[in-house]
Amino acid sequence: MRIITDWHLHSRFSRACSSDLTLENNALWCEKKGVNVLGTADFTHPLWFSEMQEQLVEAESGLYMLRSGKFPSMRYMMTAEVAQIYKRGGKTRRIHNIIFAPSIEAVAKINQWLDSAGYNRRSDGRPILGLDSEELYKRLRGIDDRIIMIPAHAWTPWFSVFGSKSGFDSLEECFGEMTPYIYALETGLSSDPLMNRSLSKLDDVMLISNSDAHSPRNFGREANVFEIDPAKYSYDEFIRILRDRDTASFIYTIEFFPEEGKYHIDGCAECGFSCEPIQTKAIGGLCPTCKRPLTIGVVSRVRDLADRKADVMPKSRVPFKSIVPLQEIIAECVGVSSTAGKKVQEMYEKMIREIGNEFHILLDADLLSIASVAGSLIADAVLRVRSGKVSITPGYDGIYGKVRIFSENVK
Repeated sequence: MRIITDWHLHSRFSRACSSDLTLENNALWCEKKGVNVLGTADFTHPLWFSEMQEQLVEAESGLYMLRSGKFPSMRYMMTAEVAQIYKRGGKTRRIHNIIFAPSIEAVAKINQWLDSAGYNRRSDGRPILGLDSEELYKRLRGIDDRIIMIPAHAWTPWFSVFGSKSGFDSLEECFGEMTPYIYALETGLSSDPLMNRSLSKLDDVMLISNSDAHSPRNFGREANVFEIDPAKYSYDEFIRILRDRDTASFIYTIEFFPEEGKYHIDGCAECGFSCEPIQTKAIGGLCPTCKRPLTIGVVSRVRDLADRKADVMPKSRVPFKSIVPLQEIIAECVGVSSTAGKKVQEMYEKMIREIGNEFHILLDADLLSIASVAGSLIADAVLRVRSGKVSITPGYDGIYGKVRIFSENVK
């Protein structure tokens, strides 16, 4: 059976996150989006974890459903992101990692350990730990050897394993003797698998994609698609697929066009300036207006570390499909700049109701059926996105890129 997962997101107890993020509302949006397994997010936060304990019940091993019985096919998996600030190799490092746990009981033990070590779990849904990534992973594996850790949004400049501001040049530098237990790496919104495959050092890890959503409407903007034997449907099976690099079971990832990500190229948001890596070097890495250092984006950082060209995905690797979220497509077609407007939301709900979930519409639905419900313009836009015929002004320094579907300047 086809299973779509989105493992990295946040709860309403994380900074700058929507109050709509509740377990029941998240399940509702998963049904709209077509996400089958959603990360719980933020399981370290005491109030959120209390809600998890009250509202979730184990359905399959390591997979949970709502105790109320609503949305009975949707599953939760225990995940959380942590921020770490520490010194290693003579430098201050700022790293985000995603923790996957096999059970709610294992999460309780993680939280007990964090409390005993004096960490503040109440301050944010994504707590800050002054702990080295290698040491953190060792301690988590000591709690339960089925726990895994995955580097989050691996190329983001400020908080990631390869980030230009405070990251490392290799997984080994960051994780030391725990590197063999890094089964996967999250590419993040500003890179795609093709970019990552220019580093031969990543040949031994799977590449996963998640939304890092701060509101339910953004679930699934990146996701992972598996073919799972129903008899093996469990936390352990997902981890096995990542560990064994099982490309027969991990069939593709769903991606943002990386140019839309908010750290794709170099730039200075305050001055509204952005540029490609070759220009960055020509101007000495400084903003021509304010003369401060540019925020070096993902393209530059990937090129700095790359040791080969990756013009085509290797056949032995998990392929990917790039999408534009359905609400963005509708917004362009109805001529509005915001996806939050009434016209967009009414059309979105109509399409979900009459055609199927968002992934079905974006990836599989017959174009004639889309046209019959939403009109030929939206059907044409979906076709263009499926074909990669979009034009994007790249994002930089925290500013999302701007996608245009109906433009003469297509990719």
